[in-house]
Amino acid sequence: MAISAKDVMELRKQTDCGMMECKKALAEADGNFEKAVELLRERGLATAQKKAGRVAAEGMVYADYNAEKKIGVVLEVNAETDFVAKNDKFVDFVKEVSAIIENQNPADVDALMNCAMGEGTVDDALKGLILVIKENIKIRRFVRYEGVCAAYVHGGGTHAVLVGFDTTDDVAAKAEFEGFGKDIAMQVAAANPSYVRREEVPADVLEKEKEILLAQMANDPKTANKPEAVKEKMIVGKINKYYKENCLVDQEFVKDSNLNVQGYVDQTAKALGGEISIVKFVRFEKGEGIEKREDDFAAEVANMVK
Repeated sequence: MAISAKDVMELRKQTDCGMMECKKALAEADGNFEKAVELLRERGLATAQKKAGRVAAEGMVYADYNAEKKIGVVLEVNAETDFVAKNDKFVDFVKEVSAIIENQNPADVDALMNCAMGEGTVDDALKGLILVIKENIKIRRFVRYEGVCAAYVHGGGTHAVLVGFDTTDDVAAKAEFEGFGKDIAMQVAAANPSYVRREEVPADVLEKEKEILLAQMANDPKTANKPEAVKEKMIVGKINKYYKENCLVDQEFVKDSNLNVQGYVDQTAKALGGEISIVKFVRFEKGEGIEKREDDFAAEVANMVK
């Protein structure tokens, strides 16, 4: 059966696949559009399986907060190259997945893949996107908060932060609270704290920090022979410094060095006529912890020349 250019263009419009792929699918399906779409989806699965072994450490992280429903989501979707993060179809997919997490509340990534999306599942939509973009794409992780939140995305998706607060609806509804929440989320993005407050630091972490400090003192001629009581006082001072670096509310506020974050929270709460407490936060950095492939460009060129 002869396949017209108009048919190919129509199938391409429906599937976003390449011209040649659409032409081949239509030819194999004897011009049947539904069968051709099915063939392309099947090839999408094959493409996904073929590309699954490739390292996906680029892509983007994204955060969003629905103030009406009081639900916040932060997630990471990875791809092979940073160009994909600028692809409208990829960005739209990430935002749609965020909305699905918000509305369907899956327990984990495996459950998310089985959530309804369009005419199929998230897994189906992901495989279709892989067929279009021709890169390995993976939904890596997500966190969903319920309650008053603030969301922040930095650098077009290099960092994303979600912060959960304890406050009243009256305070949260004020326009100034939105700016305050963004400030706290930006603080988390920039200063990368490990805990909200010092009471959350595990005892074993503090003990390990003290061990390191004692070892440093023992190896420093200036402190090695100091009395133990003096060393203890020095350790207390250094632990306080550890808190100021690693605990969000103790950190120096990035927008005003005369305040720490807790001071900014208290200042804002007073101005808005209520109480505000930072409950929790999550900070995603794109590709964090993924071992990226190291390409040897010289070797690659050499192999092409052979």
